[in-house]
Amino acid sequence: MTESPIPDAGPPRTSWQRHVIDPIALQLTQGITPEKIALTLAVGSAFALFPILGTTTILCLIVGIALRLNQPIIQIVNALCTPLHLPVIYAMVKLGSHIFNVPYSHVGIRMMNHMLWDDPRDFFERFGITALHAIAAWAIIAPFWIVAVYLFALPVLNEVNRRRIASREQTVDAPPPDHPVP
Repeated sequence: MTESPIPDAGPPRTSWQRHVIDPIALQLTQGITPEKIALTLAVGSAFALFPILGTTTILCLIVGIALRLNQPIIQIVNALCTPLHLPVIYAMVKLGSHIFNVPYSHVGIRMMNHMLWDDPRDFFERFGITALHAIAAWAIIAPFWIVAVYLFALPVLNEVNRRRIASREQTVDAPPPDHPVP
């Protein structure tokens, strides 16, 4: 049986703690290093923000397998980045148009959806280059993002691991609760 990373005593766990923090902390108890978890968070968040809708789950799966990253954590990160995905796509399209010095034309989601189903060839001719520009912008930003997230996450995970080890050592050194301390 696996050791629970969080003691049962205390206030009830929030949904965030149960579904995000606890699974990540549990990985520390199973021998995954803070460095590997930080790398998983960094790479997972970068690929979760890839600027093409419908691609991030498979991209996270592929990059996770290729880099031997923790799949549960990378998919949790992918899901958590969902609310940021559309704003990031918009930003990457704008940045891509700026990088390639092409005019940015605002087209709404409804119009794009209508064009996609009415004439897919016209849709891809019109927006394929825009998508490539957005991907290029993402490819420029992603390495900096990965480094920043890694450098932010690593000290936090090291501290969580340090506290987990200290708590475990304290529990081992403590006298049994049914025997009085002399």
